[in-house]
Amino acid sequence: MPVNIGAGDQFKPEFLAVTPNHRIPAIVDPDGPSGGPFPLFESGAILIYLAEKAGSALLPRDRAEQYRCLQWVMFQVGGVGPMFGQYNHFANYAPEKLPYAVERYTNEVARLHRVLEKRLGESAFLAGQGYSIADVCTFPWIRNADRRGMDLAVYPAVKRWHAAIAARPAVQRGVAVLADCHRQGSMTDAERENMFGKTQFAVR
Repeated sequence: MPVNIGAGDQFKPEFLAVTPNHRIPAIVDPDGPSGGPFPLFESGAILIYLAEKAGSALLPRDRAEQYRCLQWVMFQVGGVGPMFGQYNHFANYAPEKLPYAVERYTNEVARLHRVLEKRLGESAFLAGQGYSIADVCTFPWIRNADRRGMDLAVYPAVKRWHAAIAARPAVQRGVAVLADCHRQGSMTDAERENMFGKTQFAVR
């Protein structure tokens, strides 16, 4: 079901029953490992779970290739996502611009692009020659790189990889869903409070 984090849906009891962390994404598989509903949160865990359940090539079967894939999933989970997110917050949403914070996360975003550039200069995709869940979870953070002050022309291997994934029909369908959900206009005070204010720190 859609979760409107600006409206505070992430704090509703029914959502907290799925994820105690009141963050998206979270899923409930109605046909879980024990045959009943199975809730799961955190994007990396969800991708691994779904790929394993489906027997998808998005998670390689060969053990060495599988762990190579998982290391890049963890790279996104522990590096790209948090660091790019902090840049977005301090550069675009913070009520006052803190030069130290903006510089720190600008530098870290650039460093992580260089790590990706090195890897993608060696390999078609992050885990190897095949598209995998490592690419699935990293691609959204590379979209709209200019919003983070990044010019992909400086990172030709990343640009090539980004273009290859953006051309995939399933990715185009997903991006279209995002475009349909995108709300025009500036963030309201209530939305800012739900996403960045004290509401998220309340004891539940």
